[in-house]
Amino acid sequence: MFRRTFWFTTGVAAGVWATTKVNRKLAKLTPESLALQAADRAVIAGRKVKLFALDVREGMAHREAALKDALGLNAAPPEPDHRALPEQRRLIALEQQHTYNSLTRKEDH
Repeated sequence: MFRRTFWFTTGVAAGVWATTKVNRKLAKLTPESLALQAADRAVIAGRKVKLFALDVREGMAHREAALKDALGLNAAPPEPDHRALPEQRRLIALEQQHTYNSLTRKEDH
């Protein structure tokens, strides 16, 4: 009698377990559930891409700073020479002004 009760109870438990397992799998395969899973994976992928882009940007900034240091581009610009005479400063300003206009003047053509 105990054997039959044991096997009956074991069969019922196995049936309930199998039915629950199948129902859960079927619930995961509904269109709504699949859409939610796809959306969750897309959000996770987007976060990973964003973190990757931030890492790349940080690496680029670090490399750019290293290159500027190597080339000496981080140095402060030279101070203007205040000892130059006003006439020399005026001539320097005129030279700088006409360097880009030299090709547009009619006399040069």
